[in-house]
Amino acid sequence: MAMRVPVDSDQLQQKRLFHVITALVTTFAFLSYYAMASGDGVTSHPYVSGRSKHGAVTEIVKRDIYWVRYVDWSITTPLLLLDLCLLAGLNGASILVTVVSDVIMILTGLFAALSKDEAQGWGWYAFACIAYLNIIYQVGYKGTHAMSNKDYKTRAFFGSLSLFTLLLWTAYPIVWGIADGAHRVNVDAEIIAYAVLDILAKGVFGFWLLLAHDSMARTSPTIDGFWAHGISHEGALRVGEGRTLDDD
Repeated sequence: MAMRVPVDSDQLQQKRLFHVITALVTTFAFLSYYAMASGDGVTSHPYVSGRSKHGAVTEIVKRDIYWVRYVDWSITTPLLLLDLCLLAGLNGASILVTVVSDVIMILTGLFAALSKDEAQGWGWYAFACIAYLNIIYQVGYKGTHAMSNKDYKTRAFFGSLSLFTLLLWTAYPIVWGIADGAHRVNVDAEIIAYAVLDILAKGVFGFWLLLAHDSMARTSPTIDGFWAHGISHEGALRVGEGRTLDDD
């Protein structure tokens, strides 16, 4: 789908960027679920499930941790945020901060899942939540502010899409806290919950973005420069231009 978008105009080149990003998200998600379905990308992690009234460990249980899911999220969620940031027209610094915060959130979530000590695990979980709060700030506040000078249709679309995404993403740490954190549900229920969330956060998000963006061709945000045109000779760095070896 992404490769079929023509690029014979600036507007279509900009449109293709969203198609390519969305195609990459679904591709990595497919590979992740293929790995989990084939029994790869999983490790057994022991945790304390029982203690005596004196605090002594009475039972240790092993739980499957699908680390490949975190690898998937560390790649796909920055791409999803890139879609939103480009749509909002955020500057490069804000995009960088958003993406780095997202990577920190995913990695600390993985550290929490693999932590041998329960208190340590919740500590990592707290760091992940702090990083997520910064993502909400960057996308929800700065993104909305950046859209303030856009037309109503574009503002409404970004507001709906970003709210949909952030609400769904808020469900992920809740599922983690119930499943990997507190161990209140089994692994099968955890897999189903994450699968439903991934379908909504990636598949539905992607189709919504592309269909709405295509219908908003005249009002969609402009993406110029490298993203639309690539690196041209104009403005490129030329080492030694205007000089000869004799000048040295």
